[in-house]
Amino acid sequence: MRRQLMPALVMVLLFTLLTGLVYGLAATGFAQVVFPHQANGSIIEVNGKEVGSELIGQAFVDEKGNPLTEYFESRPSAATTNSDAGYDPSLSLGSNLGPTNPCFVKDPGEPCLDDNGKKIPPIVVERVKAYRELNGLGPNTSVPVDAVTASGSGLDPHISVANARIQAKRVADERGLLLKQVLSVVDESTDTRALGFLGENGVNVLELNLALDGLR
Repeated sequence: MRRQLMPALVMVLLFTLLTGLVYGLAATGFAQVVFPHQANGSIIEVNGKEVGSELIGQAFVDEKGNPLTEYFESRPSAATTNSDAGYDPSLSLGSNLGPTNPCFVKDPGEPCLDDNGKKIPPIVVERVKAYRELNGLGPNTSVPVDAVTASGSGLDPHISVANARIQAKRVADERGLLLKQVLSVVDESTDTRALGFLGENGVNVLELNLALDGLR
């Protein structure tokens, strides 16, 4: 019994040290040397101050939650509590609502309910209305789907190129810039498909807004 137990205990201890400690330290050390920016969260700094991460979206709103109209809006986030605007990394999640959910349909035939079972207006319908009003769009103007629905993680830092180009006029007007100036910055801030064929082109909202701030 002892002859069988001791080798087993030694192997458990050995592999615990190798995989739980040595491997972790080696991987961390390698990442810090070769990819320090990515290993530390791809944090963006402006004048020595951390303003966000390239990988995590954030809301550009005032203290009351109203959009800062001189900035591009991020994609809606479901990673939120009732007291914030979303993009909480500790709450990463999607809405888990299907496309035929009453909260997504204009005339659902049944009520849209919040987490407490209270009847509320259809979420996406309200977002479409707000998006059109914010950007001065007509009542029948098509709205990009990413402008009114959250991503699966709730932390997507990108919006579609179509979404960015629609918002460009409002941002240009608010900043006193020419539309072509803002569109040029949108083009420069556009990330192409991964490996040239995975996903779609997207615009990193934080990088885009910081680039616009740099024009002042």
